[in-house]
Amino acid sequence: MKLNTEQKFFKIENLALVDSVAAEYIKIFEIDPYNHKLMSAKSMNLFTMLDEKTVLSNLKSENKKQVINELIDTLRWKLDADTVESIRESVFERERIMSTGVGKGLAIPHCKTTSVDQNYAALARLESPLDFNSIDNEPVQIIFLLVGPNSNHSQHIKLLSRISRLMNSASFHDKILNSQTSEVIIEAFQEEEEKYFVH
Repeated sequence: MKLNTEQKFFKIENLALVDSVAAEYIKIFEIDPYNHKLMSAKSMNLFTMLDEKTVLSNLKSENKKQVINELIDTLRWKLDADTVESIRESVFERERIMSTGVGKGLAIPHCKTTSVDQNYAALARLESPLDFNSIDNEPVQIIFLLVGPNSNHSQHIKLLSRISRLMNSASFHDKILNSQTSEVIIEAFQEEEEKYFVH
């Protein structure tokens, strides 16, 4: 059976999440599978989507639902209330399909929605790991929220893959876990991305 473009991206997205801890698999998504061009540095920079209000460096949360809601709430200063609630609905709808706990202490709750026309992100470093129904059954301590426009499937996949590739580095993962402030976390992302992705 021949898959259409949307079905292909849906399949790729789920595979990317399941295998996101394998850098050798994830790296293929840095190139668009349809036009084989690298995404521009500006559109791919995760650190430019993060700021002091969207990075929660020492969050105390009791459960998965609470931490996702707190991350979504950080977008309130950028977006109107209706848009934030639309994002919330889409993120939890996606989470019901399959847990975005991708293993090795990382979760990437995400969604594509018609409510936004650009990418938004937020990150939480938890004070204590919590259960996220992850694929490896291990608790998570780093949660990266990604929200993108419904019209751009390929960019959404590439951003998911970049998050996965960065966090697959043990040294970078440990650096984020040991960072006590949002400024240090953002600087760590900038340093790592500029080292490997920004040219």
